[in-house]
Amino acid sequence: MAGRVQGVFFRDSCERRAHAEGVTGWVANRADGRVEAVFEGDEAAVNRMVAWCRIGPSRAVVTGVDVTDEPPQGERGFRVRDAWN
Repeated sequence: MAGRVQGVFFRDSCERRAHAEGVTGWVANRADGRVEAVFEGDEAAVNRMVAWCRIGPSRAVVTGVDVTDEPPQGERGFRVRDAWN
């Protein structure tokens, strides 16, 4: 996700939403100011997470979301990861 997505509780809000949707994966800040997330689970739930990411929490200003379909990696639970370098 690009835009004002760091310092606005994006990751914590994403984690809560992912738990509510029952998806697994992770979310992390990137060094370039973007946020990256991986979602695994029911297709409809994953699609709802992607739709949520296009808006984010109330203080976020999302200007772009790139989506890449990848084979599931067997993620367990959903967590906030340390920032990327």
